[in-house]
Amino acid sequence: MSAPKSPPKIFRGRVADQIVEDLRAQILSGALPDGSRLPAERELAAYYDVSGPTVREAIRVLTAMGLVNTRNGSRATITAQGDTLLAVSIASLVQVEKVDAEEVLGLLSALNAYAAELAAERATDDEVTQLRAAAQAIPAAYGVEESATALRDFFATLSEISHNPLLAALCRFITEMQIGLALKLSGGKGGDFGRVAGPLHSERMKIVAAVASRDPRNASLVVREYHRQVIQRITEVREAGHGDSAAFENGLTEALTAWLRSNVTLGGLAAEPRGIL
Repeated sequence: MSAPKSPPKIFRGRVADQIVEDLRAQILSGALPDGSRLPAERELAAYYDVSGPTVREAIRVLTAMGLVNTRNGSRATITAQGDTLLAVSIASLVQVEKVDAEEVLGLLSALNAYAAELAAERATDDEVTQLRAAAQAIPAAYGVEESATALRDFFATLSEISHNPLLAALCRFITEMQIGLALKLSGGKGGDFGRVAGPLHSERMKIVAAVASRDPRNASLVVREYHRQVIQRITEVREAGHGDSAAFENGLTEALTAWLRSNVTLGGLAAEPRGIL
């Protein structure tokens, strides 16, 4: 009895997987840089000695990964952007593993604390000056949207001057999650936003001072204290409205999940969040 033949569909899938891995390696190595176009379908089919449908299958997989984009039947364009890939991966993990909002906020505290620790060791004097200016811009901002942008810029600057690209990327996206969560919770109400973020200007300036003093341990501690106060203020504001801590925690996590589903796509953040804590 002869060995059973593999179904054609499975065979084609295996070939397509090999094409996916080859193109993925070229994209991640930079041989196919962000913004460039893949060769035409017929060229890829000839290069790999496969059929057009097999090439299309491989491109569909790369598109699902967020590595290429196809629009209006045009040639696929490389979209290898680290922040987008990270955002999709983290958003998926948060939803699949049912990570609650409190754990996300705790992670942001740890990440920003590490960023501050590294910044105290690695930032130049000019970068510390940039961080100070970013902190001072927050109370000068007008309205929820401008204040949100200023706060995001402050923490983005803190993570960037850590000179750790992976850490900075993680901090940027989880900060965006916090921004989106704040918008969901406040419903755009400046009052709730102000009660959480407004009184913490002095705490942010302590972060700047700790980084400027080149004291990594103190910088880390100051950031953790800042985030502790943020979470405390969020709880006070929201429990005043709910009166039930369990309902508050459930609502917080539901709001986070809803924001992720609405805003994080293979194209990155679908909309610019407008609130922050």
